[in-house]
Amino acid sequence: MPVSAFDLVIRNGTVVTATDVFKGDVGVTRGQIAAIGQKLAPGREEIDARGKLVLPGGIDSHTHIEQLSAAGIMNADTFESATRAAAFGGTTTVISFAAQHKGMSLRKVVDDYSVLAARGAMVDYAFHMIVSDPTEATLTRDLPALIAEGHASIKLFMTYDKLKVEDETLLDVLAVAREHKALVCVHAENHGMIAWMGRKLLAEGKTAPKYHAVSHPRASETEAFTRLISAAALIDQPIMIFHVSTAEGAAIVGDARRQGLKVFAETCPQYLFLTAADLDRPGLEGAKFMCSPPPRDKSDQEALWAALALGDLQTVSSDHAPYRFDASGKLSGGPNSTFKQIANGLPGLETRMPLMFDAMVSKKRPEFAGQALQSFVNLTATQPARIYNLAGKGNIAVGLDADIAIWDANRRVTLTDALMVGNTGYTPFAGRTVKGWPETVLVRGRTVARDGATVGPPGSGRHILRTGGWAAEPTGG
Repeated sequence: MPVSAFDLVIRNGTVVTATDVFKGDVGVTRGQIAAIGQKLAPGREEIDARGKLVLPGGIDSHTHIEQLSAAGIMNADTFESATRAAAFGGTTTVISFAAQHKGMSLRKVVDDYSVLAARGAMVDYAFHMIVSDPTEATLTRDLPALIAEGHASIKLFMTYDKLKVEDETLLDVLAVAREHKALVCVHAENHGMIAWMGRKLLAEGKTAPKYHAVSHPRASETEAFTRLISAAALIDQPIMIFHVSTAEGAAIVGDARRQGLKVFAETCPQYLFLTAADLDRPGLEGAKFMCSPPPRDKSDQEALWAALALGDLQTVSSDHAPYRFDASGKLSGGPNSTFKQIANGLPGLETRMPLMFDAMVSKKRPEFAGQALQSFVNLTATQPARIYNLAGKGNIAVGLDADIAIWDANRRVTLTDALMVGNTGYTPFAGRTVKGWPETVLVRGRTVARDGATVGPPGSGRHILRTGGWAAEPTGG
């Protein structure tokens, strides 16, 4: 028998990167891509990808996994169930949140969270550090040390009573991040506007889930974006604005980038495929669609697609925040929960990639004409790897990790609650039929999902430490 040149060869597929589409083989050795070409030598294992697309595995850079909320509610997903869901949907790397709450040591939070991830993760992972108690010890001891160890991104909230930082503290954290070269990611909404609107609505007896959307006025996003960008410009610190939901918010980001300011931004499928009308359902059914900021209008969806095509928004994450639709999660406030008592967040790890593929590639969103496949790869894998400095990830190239998703571009799948493999029990996208599905998913050359079933063992995911400062400066959109 001939000697195998590679551990694995993916043969006869159409390889897609952020810049190229070509027919070829991919050879994998010791978990890394060792060769790309035509008619490669044999591998010990071979996958025939004829008629299929060979894409980089997705990177979901905004996921809440095995995390206790500020309200004391635990996510539905453990690292095992969440990363099983990720693999099922074509995602091979996740970034989740080591969440500090008031009175907690940030060092202990990260250490404890690392144990949970190491025990359960099936795909590779990194952490953002949520800072909600920026004491002197946090700012001068824990943050610098943890950044140096490879936890190179921080998340701040400008709203929520138990999480928000005020303007001066925001500047303090931006300054520490600049000194130690970490990226600061921000949930940017005006807290006063949201609190005031919520109080007024409840006083008027308007408690249904649909009023959640009303309680987050559009101006709460634009005001907070403007204030945050101004603070970051004062410190000259790069920021990532999470989950942009409005046309006005996207325009503010685009304007800042064209001024040369160091601003990145993302949006999520819920803002591209859902609207505020989805919250207006009988009883508490609309709670399944509640997230913050809320979905907006059709015109906002179009503006966000345009901003993605322009490069004003660089990534699409899931903001996976899985709460079951029962008393352990969404309805912890009881059967008569008001919109203020309902846990905010949607499951999305499993559906992010198929929804985006269907819209961009199968349905041919006009903004990406002629570059749909490359743009899909760029938004869901290559740009997140670059922005968050995930070494070895986000592309198909020699020397990088063999994180690969083999897609059947013609397979049609109807999304249902029963189809989902995570622990949430439902998907807000139930009933939608998508064309295009990842049939085989590899992490560092190891199969973690195949034909709709996950096969990766818990604990096999690797912790990706991110050091060396910012991966890239933003450029004008």
